[in-house]
Amino acid sequence: MAGISRPRYREIEAGSSSARTTTLINIARALGLELMLIPQAMVPAVGALLRPQDDLDDLPAFMAHPNEDENV
Repeated sequence: MAGISRPRYREIEAGSSSARTTTLINIARALGLELMLIPQAMVPAVGALLRPQDDLDDLPAFMAHPNEDENV
């Protein structure tokens, strides 16, 4: 599906051979993924976007009625 041989794929996967960027893109797409290159300076911002939704930073700063049930 990625357009490379199984032995070549194994070499890349094992780290015994390097791959061109286009080969990595083809492997990612064959696995249903998208490969993205981002500047190193942007890594913290992207990491913050990818944090789980239940992170404490997602909690409101205050609640009008903190003791009430959320379903009310």
